[in-house]
Amino acid sequence: MESNTQKSATTSSGALSTLVTVFFFWGFIAAGNGVFIPFCKHYFKLDQFQSQLIDFAFYLAYYLGALGLYIVASVFKKDVVARWGYKNSIVYGLLFSAFGAAIMIFAVNANTFPGMLIGLFAVALGFSLQQTAANPFAALLGAPETGAHRITLGGGINSFGTAIGPIVIALALFGATKASDDQINGLGLGKVTQLYIFVGGLFIAAAALFFFSKKLPSGKFETDTESSPKAVGVLVTMTVLLIAVFVAVFRTYMVETTDPAVLQNIESERIRWLFAGLIIIVGSLFAALISASRNGNGWGAMKYPQLILGMLAIFTYVGVEVSIQSNLGELLKQPEFGGYTSSQVAPFISMYWGSLMIGRWTGSIKIFEPSAMLKNLLLILVPVVAFGVVLGVNAIAQNDVTPLYWYIVCVAIQIVAFYAGQDKPAKTLVIFSLLGAVSMLIGIFTTGTVATYAFLSGGLFCSIMWPGIFALSIAGLGKHTSQGSAFLIMMILGGAIIPPLQGKLADMQSVGIHNSYWIPVFCFAYLFFFAIGVKGILRKQGIDYDDSIGGH
Repeated sequence: MESNTQKSATTSSGALSTLVTVFFFWGFIAAGNGVFIPFCKHYFKLDQFQSQLIDFAFYLAYYLGALGLYIVASVFKKDVVARWGYKNSIVYGLLFSAFGAAIMIFAVNANTFPGMLIGLFAVALGFSLQQTAANPFAALLGAPETGAHRITLGGGINSFGTAIGPIVIALALFGATKASDDQINGLGLGKVTQLYIFVGGLFIAAAALFFFSKKLPSGKFETDTESSPKAVGVLVTMTVLLIAVFVAVFRTYMVETTDPAVLQNIESERIRWLFAGLIIIVGSLFAALISASRNGNGWGAMKYPQLILGMLAIFTYVGVEVSIQSNLGELLKQPEFGGYTSSQVAPFISMYWGSLMIGRWTGSIKIFEPSAMLKNLLLILVPVVAFGVVLGVNAIAQNDVTPLYWYIVCVAIQIVAFYAGQDKPAKTLVIFSLLGAVSMLIGIFTTGTVATYAFLSGGLFCSIMWPGIFALSIAGLGKHTSQGSAFLIMMILGGAIIPPLQGKLADMQSVGIHNSYWIPVFCFAYLFFFAIGVKGILRKQGIDYDDSIGGH
């Protein structure tokens, strides 16, 4: 007869398998948007800004979901997710994502783009609840000392999903054919219906498994949440102003005219409103930084400068990570970049997201505490093997991967960067953000394969930024760590704001898709200065994060 310990371990292993499958689909659907965007642009006859509304709807849901949970917790002074329990929160999130998949199915059958945006918003809203609970739940599914390993496993599976997503979505949209953009309208959306029936079914099945597994830990805790009315005020005000900005932007699309002068004025108005939205976010956070530095009462976790600067860093990081690939499909259609059609860009989008997988797999090596010699060997082998995996899955899908062979040179540069970073979060973030900015500049000032590789390598240099920014931002927060983490999750909002901004610049004849990549340059520049500045801020608080964490 099995012992209770053995049963618990077996049950936890089964739950962990289900949980990492959910991690996979987070990455799978988010990365698949990179192929979905150029398809929808041609199918629904959208401009580049309108096509970026896919990312806007998807990542806005993360922000509003996290903000809603935070406001409820502030009003009732209770952590809602902890009170529901991590297990139940994941079930609720999965069911809501399934509801979003159902909306997608109805919208596809109705052939309506706004309906599809609502469906993606609902799917991502479920994701926001799932992700809020998933990491602490993974830590509960076994021994505490191996909790980090389980979370890292989830992150690695998520990255594999980002590499697979573009390929599967491309097959769903185009089948085995490589349709030209002129042929897209004749393809229809039938396979998208099949895809979301399958995905929705998996969400329901996973929810059922969690719900009926009675022996799994519920993850319920009664925890008080410190009141932070000033932080609530800033975030609510910022949200209201952003809604006003985007209402103004969308209103301009209701103006029907063919007059070139009027159209030019409308385009100028749109870009001004979009930059106003960016200024609102940056201005709100810096206003909070200044006010909290004078009097920290009522600000909660926001009284720490490293957190507010980190919120802007997460906003910038998510924005640049998403924006590079979301606009990549349009860039690759240009003659100087190969003149690819929407059905041919999947391997490039897959390699971009696969680049994040390469970096995250490599960055996870230290967790398993290998010897110094083995670690140095793995720092070379792991990224090379991961690169081979991305090429392999594309080859299986019968995609032409020959244009990507020499991308191994970029992977080699990342390997050197990992050695130079010495496992120190701030130092590694400085190096990777600098390389990200340089790669974008190379892409802007060149064309062809060199430029394509430079833009793709943005994925390599974004790969380790999330944990680095997160760790530096919550360092020294103490009892405010949980609240600070919630604030950082909200700033996934960057994925909703920065891609449409770059898309609108790309629509302007005076800028174009190629020069729109100055936006990622500025994003990487801020991340570079954040990495330098936050180390000084922490040192003033008596925290030398790099010396305490990193080093060979």
